[in-house]
Amino acid sequence: MASEAPKTNLTATNEELLHYYRDMLLIRRFEERAGQLYGMGHIGGFCHLYIGQEAVVVGMEAVKKEGDQTITGYRDHGHMLACGMDAKGVMAELTGREGGYSKGKGGSMHMFSKEKEFYGGHGIVGAQIPLGVGLGFANRYRDENKVSLTYFGDGASNQGQVFEAMNMAQLWKLPVVFIIENNQYAMGTSVKRSHSDTHLYRRGAAFGIPGMEVDGMDVLAVREAGRQAVDHARNGEGPYVLEMKTYRYRGHSMSDPAKYRTREEVDNIREHSDPIKRCEQRLADNGFKDEEKLKEIDKEIKAIVKEAADFALESPEPSPEELFTDIYA
Repeated sequence: MASEAPKTNLTATNEELLHYYRDMLLIRRFEERAGQLYGMGHIGGFCHLYIGQEAVVVGMEAVKKEGDQTITGYRDHGHMLACGMDAKGVMAELTGREGGYSKGKGGSMHMFSKEKEFYGGHGIVGAQIPLGVGLGFANRYRDENKVSLTYFGDGASNQGQVFEAMNMAQLWKLPVVFIIENNQYAMGTSVKRSHSDTHLYRRGAAFGIPGMEVDGMDVLAVREAGRQAVDHARNGEGPYVLEMKTYRYRGHSMSDPAKYRTREEVDNIREHSDPIKRCEQRLADNGFKDEEKLKEIDKEIKAIVKEAADFALESPEPSPEELFTDIYA
């Protein structure tokens, strides 16, 4: 029930590649600025950066259709930006300001956008997975042609609720794509030391769910695998598991020194597998020679991120009365 690579040709137009390049660069620069603001004390609590993993969410976003939902764990800023949420609102929420998506009360792990069909951001490891299946169930119950993209990490893939959710999803042939962002280390333990089967795309095999291992550092490989999985789910064939082999450059969170891996390992990935550099190389292979265009994009992204940071720091903190709003239980 499992295959290991998409069977389609990994080609794209320069226009498509430039779009992917821009979206990945926005995530990269935004996260770098968020890291700086955390170091300056403007962001409190936990802060999990997505630097290095940008190709996963940008590639998957390329195959979504209007109405498709996204739900993920706590390394979520990239997912918000990729689905079109405003960088100003995301950064304001990170800094706990009233201009944020949850009025400054939720922070990094608790942002939502009904308009963009983004359902969090969840701080409990694996908690979003049954919720993602619930979104798929709603799609099927309402007879809506939508797919739930349910993201989680390699560490969360060992949670018991993952298997319960997968069983229900396959039993009812729900339109759900389970996307495992395997960045190799979970919170700090290597996959090889924590998983008896390191081929995580086989997590749904016991239920008859097909899976695929994907180069999560290549935006086109992600896009083509995503297209196959999303079409499978949308066509009524049930769920699909995608294991994205990716890598985070920073620690698990900003407070993690990441001493469980070597600097040489990280530098090697940056040098040879960086998703943004690989996108640039694909442009070059396509004959693209407009360096000024890339500089324009970089300038545009820097301006967006600066505006987001300025908006966040200038936005007031929530009033004390906000403590008593949006309470449901």
